[in-house]
Amino acid sequence: MSNEATPKDLEQVDKLRRAYASMKEEIKKVIVGQDHVVDELFMALFCRGHCLLIGVPGLAKTLLISTLARVLSLGFKRIQFTPDLMPSDITGTEIIQEDKASGRREFKFLPGPIFSNVILADEINRTPPKTQAALLEAMQEYQVTVAGHRHELQKPFFVLATQNPIEQEGTYPLPEAQLDRFMFMVKVDYPSAAEEREILRRTTEDRTTEIKAVLGAEEIFALQAIVRRVPIADAVLEYALRLTRQTRLTTGEAPEWIKEWLQWGAGPRASQNLVLGAKAHALLQGRFYVAAEDIRAVAKPVLRHRLITSFAAEADGITTDKVVDRLLAETPANESQALADGKLPKVISQG
Repeated sequence: MSNEATPKDLEQVDKLRRAYASMKEEIKKVIVGQDHVVDELFMALFCRGHCLLIGVPGLAKTLLISTLARVLSLGFKRIQFTPDLMPSDITGTEIIQEDKASGRREFKFLPGPIFSNVILADEINRTPPKTQAALLEAMQEYQVTVAGHRHELQKPFFVLATQNPIEQEGTYPLPEAQLDRFMFMVKVDYPSAAEEREILRRTTEDRTTEIKAVLGAEEIFALQAIVRRVPIADAVLEYALRLTRQTRLTTGEAPEWIKEWLQWGAGPRASQNLVLGAKAHALLQGRFYVAAEDIRAVAKPVLRHRLITSFAAEADGITTDKVVDRLLAETPANESQALADGKLPKVISQG
């Protein structure tokens, strides 16, 4: 694939940027601040990925997700995960129905709430592993299996799960295999003083806000295809690969401090998501190629839930975000050589 961006490529990049700007303006009518959260959610959507949102109650996570679905003109369902939630409560079930004309009885499938485009899995760690596994199949295979029959899910299909990082009593922590299925772990922080002041004004007044749909399903499919076509130079690909391989204790590439701080590192899916996320980030910046800065921009949401810190690191207050910060600081990118060799385009976007 040529690294030169064609006029059609630049037109598509411009289209995505304009659509994204419109979507953010619509979301700002309802949501104050949280720009990085919105950016990461849309990047995951354009990469056909799923997100796990971590934040204390009251930070408008549910409102943000439902607003996102309205802006995208997509179906939205919220599933409240509880200890007594069964897999069939998510996927659907088969019931016996009688045909009034013939009198015959036959099974009919009644779809569950998973049959929508944007799924909010609220407090996913409150439900037992059996129910979590039902969601896992849907996320990975875009289908559910009920009574031995497969049922295809609607596309685009986007799961946004939430977890409360404080209240852990009576919860079922997500296993590493399921955490790995989430492209990004997105941290939702408290608003700034100015943002909270604006939130107070908006939520204590009698006002109604109209949200305009910006993109439909077909346009989302087209944008997802554009992301996959963004070229990446070998030097930048190697940079992403070095970041993930250095977290693995068994490959011989991990520095000594990684061996002290981590019990387990990131797998190949982390490398894939670093590259895909970087492609989406590059497009949103108006570039039709991936730079090292794009890899760095998505490193934390991609890696933070795929690394397991050691007991010694936990005792010293070392979080996975701190691990990623040091990894980025100590891992150089060979981008300058790639530019010198002509492997990255020097002129990328219009306007």
